[in-house]
Amino acid sequence: MAILKIYLDNCSYNRPFDDQSQMKIRLETEAKLYIQQNTREGKYLLCWSFMLDYENGKNPYREKQNAISPWKDISEDYCPSSKSILTHGKEIMKSGIKNEDALHISCAIERNCDYFITTDKKLLNKNIEGIDIINPIDFIRETEDLK
Repeated sequence: MAILKIYLDNCSYNRPFDDQSQMKIRLETEAKLYIQQNTREGKYLLCWSFMLDYENGKNPYREKQNAISPWKDISEDYCPSSKSILTHGKEIMKSGIKNEDALHISCAIERNCDYFITTDKKLLNKNIEGIDIINPIDFIRETEDLK
């Protein structure tokens, strides 16, 4: 079995900073942390992008930036900005996805990721050719037996 290549969006990275009193958020946080631990152990390949740099850099909370930014160095792959990313992002926007989210998805597709992991409900309902969009809990459910 080949190692799965994954892309976590900015919502996923920020999930541990959300209100943990809601069970769904707490479960997504635990699932996301589990995925990251498995990434550190080499069970998944992580992709980072210029969009994650951009969005994390805009975060007004320095502690969140500092907690998220080391994942750039842990990632095995980096997706820089390119004309093809921007063009494909515009195509993805036609399905009702916001600009920044479309660029994240375009990066994941460009770098041949198997999964785009997000906690954004609006993205989870979208079917985009070339990538499986999934929340952290469902990712574990779907892939746990593959390891």
